[in-house]
Amino acid sequence: MQEQNESRTGWTFLTNHARVLAAIADNRQARMRDLAAHCRLTERAVQRIITDLEEAGYLSHMREGRGNVYAIDPSKILRHPAEADVSVASLLTLLVRDEVDRTTPVPHMS
Repeated sequence: MQEQNESRTGWTFLTNHARVLAAIADNRQARMRDLAAHCRLTERAVQRIITDLEEAGYLSHMREGRGNVYAIDPSKILRHPAEADVSVASLLTLLVRDEVDRTTPVPHMS
């Protein structure tokens, strides 16, 4: 599966790292294949992103059976100087939706 970019201008508001982190926050036992499909990335890209996040201390994993269970450090601060006072927990609060929110239609703005 190739990375899919649906943006016509070549940019998006979120990085792939943020997408993968949010997907893991949604399901801490997600398989690499599922994360890739959810984020519309290749499994190899997701593997590199997870390695980046683990090396930087944002993410860790424990082996459970044949899969992994991920843990996110919510106290870590975002990497860009412009977000030096924003924690991972704050970012995930915006990106991760409760199941109730998933089934509630978003009202259209006029």
